[in-house]
Amino acid sequence: MNSETYLRPGLVLAIGLLIGLQRERVKEGPAGIRTFALIALAGYVIGLLGIDHGGWVVVAGILFLAAILSVGNVLDSRRTPEKGIGATTEIAALLVIGIGAYLSDFENDSAPAVIFAGVTALLLYYKAPMHQFVRGLGSDDVRAMMQFVLITLVVLPVLPNNTFGPYDVINPFKAWLMVVLIVGIGLAGYLTYRVVDSRVGTFLSGLLGGIVSSTATTASASRFGRNDSSHATAAALIVTIASVVSVIRVLVEMALVNGKDILTTAPPIVAFLVVFGLLTFILYRKRSDEVVHLDPPANPAGMRSAIIFGLLYIVVLIGVAATKEHFGSSGLYAVAIVSGLTDMDAITLSTAELMNKGSLDLMTGWRVILIAALANLVFKAGIVAFVGGKTILLRIVPVFGLAFATGLAILFFWPV
Repeated sequence: MNSETYLRPGLVLAIGLLIGLQRERVKEGPAGIRTFALIALAGYVIGLLGIDHGGWVVVAGILFLAAILSVGNVLDSRRTPEKGIGATTEIAALLVIGIGAYLSDFENDSAPAVIFAGVTALLLYYKAPMHQFVRGLGSDDVRAMMQFVLITLVVLPVLPNNTFGPYDVINPFKAWLMVVLIVGIGLAGYLTYRVVDSRVGTFLSGLLGGIVSSTATTASASRFGRNDSSHATAAALIVTIASVVSVIRVLVEMALVNGKDILTTAPPIVAFLVVFGLLTFILYRKRSDEVVHLDPPANPAGMRSAIIFGLLYIVVLIGVAATKEHFGSSGLYAVAIVSGLTDMDAITLSTAELMNKGSLDLMTGWRVILIAALANLVFKAGIVAFVGGKTILLRIVPVFGLAFATGLAILFFWPV
């Protein structure tokens, strides 16, 4: 006898018990742990009958279940009118019976059913945090999310996915996909920042600021420290944490764009990150315990900023390809310095894309990215000096200086 004969209904029962456990604990809806277990098994049996007698059996079974749950919901709301009528439990029950019916066919892979069951359980369990998150959003936050939907689901699918133009490197779909990646990362940090708001301290200011925009965070923290010199150490710490996070962000971008070569390209960047992180931790031990209130970051999902980044990415991509062809590696390093002064994302993504296509040597590629990171450190130090003044600059110079020296050592002495 096939082992699936026992494993499939056992998995169905486990799914029913898992979701029923959550419903039983919160005491919401007419169904609990036993009912959900029976619903799951009923879905499995209905699926078996549907295989032998046709799909109408499955449809009839689901309609029958929906009718029973609806009646139970109405009766429950009459007994406790203050609760009102909800549909969460009923929808969960329909998903469970659908999962049971799906798993009854041994030709269906069980993985999708397990994923749907897990997601359903998590959505039910995290009701309170999700509601709290939504209540914490303002109109600007919702607009940012809708703009991200526009960028991702409306613009991206209609772009052509083929290369053309100078050096055959311009691909509108992939270029906009990079925009989606960067905007998505920034939006995650932006929404988190908006939700925690007044609870943002020194560490979170640097962490979330580095996710949204380490350059903007550097300018904001420098203004804060200049206006309140008693918190110069906290301001310097925010700058260094944001800069460390920007290096982590670079590694994430490299892995997403060129994951197949990440074991070759990432180690020198990781070595630089470890030293930079340790230096920042030393500064963190001298931090101020005061809560820091920086200006909230700008919405990273605006169409204008998305288009600007997309154009910048294409320009850098063409620049890297052209420089490689006409001037070799030394020219690429010059492009990395110029690009890294203002934006790490464009040079990182374009270099990773060229490495992924095999158009750029891996050893040269990670050096280009690291040089851009070092140039970015110099640019941020300039921002601190110009906006924050000498007091903050003196606090970040030891960290940035030693990190810069480490990066240079890696460039010259990392084994080929």
